[in-house]
Amino acid sequence: MMQDIAIADARPEDGVALSTLAFRSKAHWGYDATFMEACREELSVPPNAFEGETIRIAKKGNMIAGFYRLVLDGNEAELEAMFIEPSFIGSGVGKALWNDMIVCTAEVRARRLTCQADPYAEGFYRHMGMERIGKSPSESIPGRFLPLMELRLA
Repeated sequence: MMQDIAIADARPEDGVALSTLAFRSKAHWGYDATFMEACREELSVPPNAFEGETIRIAKKGNMIAGFYRLVLDGNEAELEAMFIEPSFIGSGVGKALWNDMIVCTAEVRARRLTCQADPYAEGFYRHMGMERIGKSPSESIPGRFLPLMELRLA
């Protein structure tokens, strides 16, 4: 099933579509409207993100099936966001994006990858080899803490 997934660089004109996809993907987990509205800004992909981040999209046909945002800084990499279109969750899109992201980190010889995970995504990240190293305060919801994940890279 992964052979029909194409991975490519996102373009600034994709920002609105990616922001909308991120919002839909987060809402998939049953968060209420108040929670989702509090997360709206954090889920958006602003135009300046395309200048300093690696943003890659997965497409199935003409549809954007998912994307990730990666910040590379020396030998450190931070997964800023990874979202899958709800209808594609479990179809291999996340794994395809993950594999592409690992190639990107290897190209710059990153030694460590971290991310602040949504609790519903922690299992995916664990499956991909990350481990929980602590917790991190939510940028959107005061008093909420999220799993802080890490993967040591070769």
